[in-house]
Amino acid sequence: MEEFEVSQAAKKTKTVYVSTIFSIALVLLMLGMLGLILVHAKNLSNYVKENIVLNIIVDEGAKETEVLAFKKSLDNNVAVKQTQYINKEVAQHNLTKDLGEDFVNFLGYNPLLSTIDVYMKADYANNQNIDALRKSMEKNPVVKEVVYQSSLIDMVNKNINTIGLIVLGFAGILLVIAIALINNTIRLAIFSQRFLIKSMQLVGATKNFIRQPFILVAALHGIIASFIAIIILLGLLYYAQQELPEIIILRNFTEFGLVFISLVAIGIFITGISTWFAVSKYLRLKIYDLYR
Repeated sequence: MEEFEVSQAAKKTKTVYVSTIFSIALVLLMLGMLGLILVHAKNLSNYVKENIVLNIIVDEGAKETEVLAFKKSLDNNVAVKQTQYINKEVAQHNLTKDLGEDFVNFLGYNPLLSTIDVYMKADYANNQNIDALRKSMEKNPVVKEVVYQSSLIDMVNKNINTIGLIVLGFAGILLVIAIALINNTIRLAIFSQRFLIKSMQLVGATKNFIRQPFILVAALHGIIASFIAIIILLGLLYYAQQELPEIIILRNFTEFGLVFISLVAIGIFITGISTWFAVSKYLRLKIYDLYR
């Protein structure tokens, strides 16, 4: 009979531990998804900014060597990510392909001018830096005109900043909710062990001696839960990449690694702290209070 009760208690404890791990894993999964959204939001904003194009229209009388020398100087500029030189022949070919017919045969000449497309680095993709670069470029004799959409750049930067603040605010709220959920889950798990805690205290065990195994087990649960969350996140990322191959531009293994390491650290920290407080609570209670 005694062995049956022990086995039943062991099964109950295992059930509590399993449910605790999966509950923590679900909460960490939410945090992980938010972390990936934050990482992707930053990469996406950089991608949008770095695809804003400045079109430099080359003067028709400029020599090819002068244009290439000017392009090289732009490539060495700290604010420029890359440049692309499109001469008249290439521009003609591209437009003919888009139109589906050769417009040169109709007009009798090629009216297009050579251009240099300039792509800015994300940190410099604002009107202030672009305007300063435009003024310096226009001083070069090979440049006829610099064309870009200042209103679009202002709108992009404004919207990205607004979205960033909203996401950060949502992240803070979700982090508080996650801490509360994990803390409540741990407290419920420790509640089932309250008589064991008090029994250890009654036979003379110190508070630190009683807390230590519970905290170690909680940390282990945090690690297991975080790995479960990471595996699910990797599966979601793989599925998303299969459905939307374009998101590969947002993939950054270093940042993903930081998100996953943060999940493990958060899992260990929150479960450990919550367990410390939960066990301390039952250590302070009187025996008759355990039945309430």
